[in-house]
Amino acid sequence: MLHHPAPRIDEQTIRALPKAEVHVHLEGTFSLLDMLTLAKENGVALPGPAATLFDISTHDTFRAPEVTTGGGAGAGSAGLSGFLRFLDWQCGLVRTADQAARVAYAFAVRQSASGIRYSDVIVNPTHWNAWRGRELALLDALAAGFDEADQDGLCRVGVAYSLLRAQSAASAEDAVDALVSARPRRVIALSVDGDEKVSGRTGEKFRRAFATAAGAGLHRTVHAGESSGPEGVWDAIDLLQAERIDHGVRSIEDPALIERLVTDGISLGVCPRSNITLGIFPSWAEHPLPALLDAGVTVTLNTDDPAPLGTTLESDWAVAAEQFGFDYADLVGFAARSIDASFADPDTKAGLHAELSTLAEVVPA
Repeated sequence: MLHHPAPRIDEQTIRALPKAEVHVHLEGTFSLLDMLTLAKENGVALPGPAATLFDISTHDTFRAPEVTTGGGAGAGSAGLSGFLRFLDWQCGLVRTADQAARVAYAFAVRQSASGIRYSDVIVNPTHWNAWRGRELALLDALAAGFDEADQDGLCRVGVAYSLLRAQSAASAEDAVDALVSARPRRVIALSVDGDEKVSGRTGEKFRRAFATAAGAGLHRTVHAGESSGPEGVWDAIDLLQAERIDHGVRSIEDPALIERLVTDGISLGVCPRSNITLGIFPSWAEHPLPALLDAGVTVTLNTDDPAPLGTTLESDWAVAAEQFGFDYADLVGFAARSIDASFADPDTKAGLHAELSTLAEVVPA
């Protein structure tokens, strides 16, 4: 299939498509208003001028005025390590249950505004430094915000609890044991994220934690094939029982891995704008999204960290359509795959597919 630039599909048309988002971090959805409000409430200095907070968020040299000890240490791929430190700073602004619930509710509002009906949101408690040792309380506070959003008819949300690549095997196993024992509401999956290039191959380290999660019925999704090569994707599949890969774009470098992804029906939660902004690929034109599709890999389009990246899901879909020549039917296909790849319950999936099928019959002018 050849892909050529095409006329931009209207974002309102894209917004109307019922869809899920399966690769989005709660830590990457704080609005500027959220951060300014939280900073004022807690008497915390900003790391730079309010008007340019997001401009500095992807700088590899980012340093916060308050020292945190979250997940963003180290020097990795261009922009990524500084970006992780920015997430540490902003999540450190959330210090009470009410503030956490507000952030969760605001996430559901943002998703709904993009026409997203269901989201698997990634939450990595290591970024939320005020909640160390109280991770279950954080999850409960977030769930309260998601529950309120449900009651108000907003986007439904399931939580993928994410480990950090830099943490120890013992701490990861303790975290999963606590999840399995407490069964916090909204938590439906185990994840792992962080800079692969800094941490190296960590599949073996987290193998037991993911096995425990699988045995307890939690879904598994793994960040891999982003800042390092295909080997991380192999580890995610073979060692961590991954049902879905977050990013996975470097899989294109290994034909055998592509064949495995296709054969096993393992989807990739791809985030082109994130990859380009953080220096994984130099431009949209050089992104392997079309090659992955042409190879038969199941791909969904996601935002990753939309607020600091200055985007929305409908905007990224519109740019992808324009850059790669996708038409309306292609976008309907992306919407359908997003529903299938999500960890939503069967009834939610069936309802979204029925709604999408009805809408897909009417091609916009």
